[in-house]
Amino acid sequence: MREAVIVIPARYASTRYPAKPLAILRGATGMERSLLERSYRAGLRAAEETPGVTGVYVATDDDRIAAEAERIGAPVIMTDPECPNGTARVAQAVQRGGLDQPIVVNLQGDAPLTPPHFVTALIAAMREDPARQVATPVLRCDREALDNFLADRKAGRVGATTVVRDALGNAIYFSKEVIPFTGSLKRHDPIPVFHHVGLYAYTPEALALYASLPTGTLEVIEGLEQLRFLEHGHKIAAIEVSAPGAAFWELNNPSDVPLIEGYLKRMGVE
Repeated sequence: MREAVIVIPARYASTRYPAKPLAILRGATGMERSLLERSYRAGLRAAEETPGVTGVYVATDDDRIAAEAERIGAPVIMTDPECPNGTARVAQAVQRGGLDQPIVVNLQGDAPLTPPHFVTALIAAMREDPARQVATPVLRCDREALDNFLADRKAGRVGATTVVRDALGNAIYFSKEVIPFTGSLKRHDPIPVFHHVGLYAYTPEALALYASLPTGTLEVIEGLEQLRFLEHGHKIAAIEVSAPGAAFWELNNPSDVPLIEGYLKRMGVE
């Protein structure tokens, strides 16, 4: 069995939400935990439920985040402030931390609602096809999620990411816009929009490749790091997952806090 490791990249200087990893989220019983703690706990749950996951690490360049990670018992790997995105930070953490697992999972630090089975499905997809270099989960939107996406865009907020796939399940494109266009969609039609879940799995070779590739134009325009792979002709397997009875939403803007707290309450997460 190919072993895996989970790395949570976390930075303080977020453009849309400075100090985001330290934002406080209240759970079902009013328990206050930082976003970083909730993301780390999500990583631990995934590690417990997925055979062959050997550890969960926080990768950061900020002493305040490192202090919070140490408070919650998370091992920390310090990285450079110049890392432009989470993938680059994970790549550097793998190198600096001496991580030698053949599968590296990037659990985004703003996705505390990530169900463990998303991680399990992603690692399974990497294990079943050794040719895969990068994989990421996608979740078909329900009506509530689609309405939330469209409300964000109508209000001028840059929110969640959507993705379109080819017939083989590989990503064609990722966007902060809602794609494909749904203006002619009737309320009873199947929803063709897939939410890109903030989670990746790479081989160490793919991470090294990423660090060597020049920044792409679309990557800059969209602000989506994964587009660098697509722009340079490398595939990303978009693995469809489901979340029956659960909800998934990232913390992208301060306005997302009450939404995520509502989901935590609904799901009974302390």
